[in-house]
Amino acid sequence: MEIRIIEEKENPLLNRKEIRFECLYEGESTPKVLDVKNKLVAMLDADKDLLVVDKIDQGFGEPRASGYAKIYDSMDKLTEIEPEHVIKKNTEAQEEEEEE
Repeated sequence: MEIRIIEEKENPLLNRKEIRFECLYEGESTPKVLDVKNKLVAMLDADKDLLVVDKIDQGFGEPRASGYAKIYDSMDKLTEIEPEHVIKKNTEAQEEEEEE
């Protein structure tokens, strides 16, 4: 899986950086949100807890997807702004590991 950053912009009103990206996954299955999140964290040298992958849209019949992610300045802002379901889909694996 290869990820290319298409656009990065600061949003000072919401204390976050907004990122649009393209994901190429030739010969692989469609990437999961957590896989994309981990790759973006490594690429952008961001805090894993403050990065949220909002959506990933797959191209029909193509090994390509476009997506939208956000990096917040603080955990308080993230929990204040992001809906519960978006936070949950970005932290699911961590909760499962803690239960085991």
